[in-house]
Amino acid sequence: MQQNLELKQKIYNRGVSGKTTQFLLQHIDELVLDLQPAKIFINIGSNDIDFGISEKTFISNYASILQTFQQKLPQTTVYTMAYYPMNPTIQAAKNNNQNSARSNERLAQASQQVAQLADKFGYEFINVNDGLADENGDLLPKLTFDGVHMFPAGYEIVLKNMYRYL
Repeated sequence: MQQNLELKQKIYNRGVSGKTTQFLLQHIDELVLDLQPAKIFINIGSNDIDFGISEKTFISNYASILQTFQQKLPQTTVYTMAYYPMNPTIQAAKNNNQNSARSNERLAQASQQVAQLADKFGYEFINVNDGLADENGDLLPKLTFDGVHMFPAGYEIVLKNMYRYL
């Protein structure tokens, strides 16, 4: 996808499936700091919700991540991102109707908390989710295989929406 953008800079996707804010804190040097990036787009924490990590711990970890960026990468532009929507119908079907802590309501609440943290640290909060959801706010079925993770077409939409920040 990056090749089609004709950007001068490289984009590194450091997302690791199934990882949490605590994981990022433990591996922040090799995942982010060692790269000395000009810009960071951070979207981590939805797995914290899924894994039942307390809101207090999630927010504390996220604040520690932003504080580390501020201290160790003072020249880096940091964007905190709204969480992507999910599709609860598909997610429930894929998980045999087992309850998940993840919901669009919880993701919206977490996004608000991240926006407040961004403001506290002087970073910009962005929402690049336009075109991902239906009229009910659910992730479009054609963009997901499990209700949570997106096919490449979903990430193409996100990248298109991010373009003005790149």
